[in-house]
Amino acid sequence: MTFAYIPSPSSNGFSIGPLFVHAYGIAYVFAVTGAIIVTRRRWAKAGGDPDLVYEAALWGFPAGLIGGRIYFLITTPSQIPDHWWGPLAIWKGGLGIWGGIVGGVVGGILLCLRRHLSKADILRFMDALAPGLLVAQSIGRIGNYFNQELFGKPTTLPWGLKIDPAHRPAGFEQYAAFQPTFLYEIIWNLSLAAFLVWLGHHRKIKPPGLFALYVAGYSAFRIFEETVRIDYSVRVLGMRLNFWVATLVCIAGLTWFAAVQWGLGRRRRDPEPPRTGGRPPAGRAPAKPRAGARER
Repeated sequence: MTFAYIPSPSSNGFSIGPLFVHAYGIAYVFAVTGAIIVTRRRWAKAGGDPDLVYEAALWGFPAGLIGGRIYFLITTPSQIPDHWWGPLAIWKGGLGIWGGIVGGVVGGILLCLRRHLSKADILRFMDALAPGLLVAQSIGRIGNYFNQELFGKPTTLPWGLKIDPAHRPAGFEQYAAFQPTFLYEIIWNLSLAAFLVWLGHHRKIKPPGLFALYVAGYSAFRIFEETVRIDYSVRVLGMRLNFWVATLVCIAGLTWFAAVQWGLGRRRRDPEPPRTGGRPPAGRAPAKPRAGARER
């Protein structure tokens, strides 16, 4: 028996007249605001135009929503509400982070093409953006709390999350408290964001090294999280699909970081040292003295 637990909200929103405001949507509004505040401050300190962050949000946020929803629809079609508006029902949850990242990157690329940014500025902006994305993901997970979703296996720990019977997965109806994986992710994301900020201030990291570590670090947590979650998921080789996706993305992020910092896979050419005397290089005839010049 669990004597202490985290209670779940009795409702996932509130009504204003005939309009029902979903907490999930409010969380995403605050998430975008948090990302803008953090990234704008960091980009301004890096000498960039702060207004670029607003434009990036206008392009990246809707593109990320579309990408995240498309990923969810492709990977978990059985979880789509059985209504004509089911594919659009993001207020009920159902956004795949991997699709959201890809969609946001596409939106960012379109913005960069529009603004004619240099490659160096794009890479520096990616590093400025990484901690802000983690802050946004942390705030967005609060919406999962109100929806009573994104929880893990049953637990008797004092920080177990109480889930109403209507939200318990099939086969787990007899349990009341579950692992609050959404809370674990919030703590991890904020800790990783703080680490990236610290690392950028105390170590010389070539851009987009911080963004590569964001990709690898977040994916590393998802590897753990996917072994705890019990909600429906497509399974491959006995593991949740997102476990394999997170594993591949984590490896890709670490490889990307190593390639950026240490030039793995590049052919380095050291400049030939200047010659101050001795024999001329092989295959090259000795220079003839100019007419009238004295030999020393």
